[in-house]
Amino acid sequence: MSDRRYSRDEADAIFARAAQAEERGLGPGAPGEGMTLAELQEIGREVGLSPEVVARSAVALDQSGRPTGRRILGFPIQVGLNVSLGRHLTDDEWERLVVDLRATFDARGVVRQDGNLRQWTNGNLQVLVEPGEGGHRVRMRTTNGLSRNMAASGAAMLGAGIVMILATAAGGAMANPASLMSTAVVALVGTGMLGGAALRLPGWAALRRQQMEAIAGRLVQRSGAAARDPTP
Repeated sequence: MSDRRYSRDEADAIFARAAQAEERGLGPGAPGEGMTLAELQEIGREVGLSPEVVARSAVALDQSGRPTGRRILGFPIQVGLNVSLGRHLTDDEWERLVVDLRATFDARGVVRQDGNLRQWTNGNLQVLVEPGEGGHRVRMRTTNGLSRNMAASGAAMLGAGIVMILATAAGGAMANPASLMSTAVVALVGTGMLGGAALRLPGWAALRRQQMEAIAGRLVQRSGAAARDPTP
């Protein structure tokens, strides 16, 4: 875990877990670059937390899932969650995970395996199980392609409409109803497409993240139970 860098939010979460109390602020730092575990342990010593407790809390944070995602024009168009299990996923656990994925997302999906890599995909929804540090890592990711294209197209049309309006005004054609109407229609259509994306994407992203966190929680719980009782 020495090369892993933790963001400001992740560091706050680690200290909250370690202290089993309210989140602690870290003061000035470099949130863009993040901090290593050793740096977090040094800060922990200053507030009375043992390095072992901070390390265990960091492991717990990784196992609970590390959110990922992408935005376009401020809209969440991709949602993801990375979970480090700290152990290898058995064949039975993989099969249970596939069953959980199908039930949660109400989709059969396609299962593939290539050596140590396993994946379940359904359109833009993708779940990968791959070797990681100290065990398997599960990466869940999905992209809302329709709303992403709607937002991009809407922004392009709105920009084009504004440029056309400015060009029409500069050319002295504002008194021409036909020219004014055509430019206004382009801008309005672009605004409508952006509005549609703005209404759909936040709810979609929240639902998908909630589903992924629930799947990750059940997976980690099953994995922990298997680690405590390896008897078939």
